[in-house]
Amino acid sequence: MQPSTSEPAPPRGPTRFYDFALLKGDASGGLVAGIIALPLALAFGVQSGLGAVAGLYGAVAVGILAAALGGTRTQASGPTGPMTVVSATVVALAVERTGSVQAGLGIVLLSFLVAGLGQIALGLLGVGKYVKYFPYPVISGFMSGVGVIIIALQLWPFLGSSSPKSVLGVFTGISEPLSNINPSAVLVGAVTVATFYLFPRITKAVPAVLVALVVGTAVARIANLDVPLIGDIPSGLPGLQISAMTGVAPEHYALIIEIGLTLALLGSIDSLLTSVIADNLTKTKHNSKRELIGQGIGNSVAALFGGIPGAGATKGTVVNIQAGGTTRLSGTIHGIFLLVVLLGAGSLAAYIPLSVLAGLLIPVGLAIIDYKGLRHIFLVPRADAVVFVIVLGMTVFGNLIYAVGLGVVLASVLFMKRAGDLAELGATLQPADSGPWDDEAPLLSPYGQHVYIKHLEGPLFFGFTAGFQDMIDALAEETRVLIIRMDRVPYIDQSGLYALETAILDLRRAGVEVLFTGIREQPEDMLRRINIIPDLIGKDHAFDDIDQCLTWLKRHAASQSSDTTA
Repeated sequence: MQPSTSEPAPPRGPTRFYDFALLKGDASGGLVAGIIALPLALAFGVQSGLGAVAGLYGAVAVGILAAALGGTRTQASGPTGPMTVVSATVVALAVERTGSVQAGLGIVLLSFLVAGLGQIALGLLGVGKYVKYFPYPVISGFMSGVGVIIIALQLWPFLGSSSPKSVLGVFTGISEPLSNINPSAVLVGAVTVATFYLFPRITKAVPAVLVALVVGTAVARIANLDVPLIGDIPSGLPGLQISAMTGVAPEHYALIIEIGLTLALLGSIDSLLTSVIADNLTKTKHNSKRELIGQGIGNSVAALFGGIPGAGATKGTVVNIQAGGTTRLSGTIHGIFLLVVLLGAGSLAAYIPLSVLAGLLIPVGLAIIDYKGLRHIFLVPRADAVVFVIVLGMTVFGNLIYAVGLGVVLASVLFMKRAGDLAELGATLQPADSGPWDDEAPLLSPYGQHVYIKHLEGPLFFGFTAGFQDMIDALAEETRVLIIRMDRVPYIDQSGLYALETAILDLRRAGVEVLFTGIREQPEDMLRRINIIPDLIGKDHAFDDIDQCLTWLKRHAASQSSDTTA
């Protein structure tokens, strides 16, 4: 690099910690995001099984810390549907093992703490950059499954009954709430849903989710309806829950680690997908490493105080940006607003009916479902549709993280099969006198069936090795020379290397000379590393182009002819 000849830049003044010209937008964005997050935090807390206040604790801790320390400037974080679904699962498992929520609280909170620490570790390892490789059918099936779970688990509260913790339990026991419908609860829930969808047609200046909460609660209070309520929730700062965690018996550690890692992976995926949405809206670039560390710290602190874990909230992030939020302060204000509510408004939240929260969460579940993916399920490649259906089914009726893991593995295997099929389709094995490439025309007449040309297209990897070996086995018995053209092979993996090695050894035993042309940089480096070049393929058998190969063939043919004459 040549040294710059321009004048040195003038010394820069002190960097401003914050541009106060952005304060108005950050304040309005944070307040609007906080207003939207409040009813959802209460609803997710109730759905988790730990109570509405646990949703607020989590929303405050994650909202403030993830915004301040994370890597997405406009991210609004807090409890989300996917994280709450898994949180409810661990609560149910803890109750199953210990008999009550209070007895199993240590298991639950320690799982949440492991999740936060796991996210910090994932951030430090730089795992976030690999989320972009998750196939669309996997993400689509998973998110649609989460949407179905949220809707299913709110059906019973909407009808006025307490819901089972599993989707299977919801459907197998649906006769119970249907035979004991609370008309008042259904009315309040229906009013909430109607307000949620209809109010934006009047104005979008006030968040519909907040209006729906107020209207549904007001109807229940003014009409003095007999409906199940949230009940009293504590006001003020929560106490540390360390004693509950330290009392967990060792036999629960395996479950804690499994659930904790599940939440860590899920929260990371959830947050980074929201970060990508924020990037698209603001034309900025998030720092995935810092984002996961910030989310992990927020979730760890939330666990210490009894809050449910969270992630980047898409709805809150979008409204934050639309309302003017541009820096981390906006997300922090969103969390501070919830803290103020926690300190003084707990008594008011006690009057919120559970069917109102159900009326808020059902639209959330409907919004999470990927309708575009569903509409195209019969139009996309069959393999993608199969992956979508399997992930959706496993998410709803099985284990969420297993669903994602199986989906990624299955999608990867199917992709590799398609790539292998395409490589086999592009590869040909033909005698010299029917070569399809123009620069092989000089080979046509002299050699015929004695010289075969193997054309390779695309990477030579494990998905293609079986087809490659089958082609080699199909050589005619009179073949004396095989030319393997590597001009269009950009990459070769270990399976491809060993397949080449096996083929060369088999061909040499059959008396066939093997020539290579056009070996590109990565394949040549690999071939040299394991000594296929020069031990099996000598320098005199590896050529830069087909013309050098033709020169060798002419000399070889002349040599063979003189030997025959002698």
